[in-house]
Amino acid sequence: MRKLALILTLLAATVSAQPATRRPTNIAALMAYPSFFHNRPILIVGTVSTTDQGIRVADDNGSIKVMFKGSAPDGLDEVRGEFWDLGRMKPDDPQLAGYDLQRTFGIDPGGSWPRPGEVTAIIATNISQAVLPAAPSIRAIVLYPSRFVDQKVTITGQFGARNLFGDLPDAPGKSRYDFVLRSADSAIWISGAQPKGKGFNFSLDSRLDSGRWLEITGTVKTARGLSWLDVKEDGIQLGKAPTEAPAVETEAVRIAPAPRPEVVFSAPTQDETDVSMSTSVRIQFSRDIDQATLKGHVKALYMESQTIERGEPTTPSAEFTMQYTGATRVLELKFTKPLERFRTIHIDLTDEILGTDKQPLKPWTLSFDLGGG
Repeated sequence: MRKLALILTLLAATVSAQPATRRPTNIAALMAYPSFFHNRPILIVGTVSTTDQGIRVADDNGSIKVMFKGSAPDGLDEVRGEFWDLGRMKPDDPQLAGYDLQRTFGIDPGGSWPRPGEVTAIIATNISQAVLPAAPSIRAIVLYPSRFVDQKVTITGQFGARNLFGDLPDAPGKSRYDFVLRSADSAIWISGAQPKGKGFNFSLDSRLDSGRWLEITGTVKTARGLSWLDVKEDGIQLGKAPTEAPAVETEAVRIAPAPRPEVVFSAPTQDETDVSMSTSVRIQFSRDIDQATLKGHVKALYMESQTIERGEPTTPSAEFTMQYTGATRVLELKFTKPLERFRTIHIDLTDEILGTDKQPLKPWTLSFDLGGG
């Protein structure tokens, strides 16, 4: 057992020492999900401008401050760097050493610290002129969503199941069959049809088929900082791996204070309707969770008001078992008796759940409506 523990420790150290893949994204996603991208190396495309107040990168969805030691070309550029959500940092954070908070970020040192998502910036390592993509791809759609929105495209990528690798911050929640299609460093949601066809039927909740390639045709849609392909049943077929693997940008990881763990994905999704009464609930966390702190701090409840409306004497209980898988940071709730039809159920996770470094979970609630079958 000691030998096994040593091997696991060495493996963990090796993985943590690997460079982090730079994640192509866009301004809408950064603004909608700052906690997901905080302290991550990213690549975005936008119109860069330099004024007396500094450098900013912008598109139709907004703009973000850019810190860059050098001159930046004005115009449509690729910006590479690390995304900071300063509300998730502390005033004495070593990453902020050497910055004039007032002049650089507009933060009054004598005032209250900004809330999460209130002050953001990209600490850029490179800014260069952008080259418009010649053809649609997962990466191109992620970087240039407005260029492809409402267009019918065909892309190829690897099946990523129901975001089991944590590639994306949230799901569009457009259908119960939403799944992720992945490339070397990018990912996009596929919605509207199951990942099955002639000779294949992939599981949404297993990594078993995650290495398989799919060719998908659909219409590009965007909302809430997310991009997805709206597809029909005949729009999904088996694909082939590209003859040349695209280059993957990496960047050395700097040691920084870790943020509080939080929920980054769930299935069903928030406010989803017509959910099957036989559903289970999958919850993915941003960081590793101390499994021992889950007991007693996960609740599943029906709405009390619906009981009153129905004239029922008591609200039924929603009993469940749960299993936490550390490798994927996924908690799964399985209900031990059939759920009540046409009711709303709430899943509550409290801040008494702790990460492995003893930081409390950001409290979280999920609500979804059950169907009748």
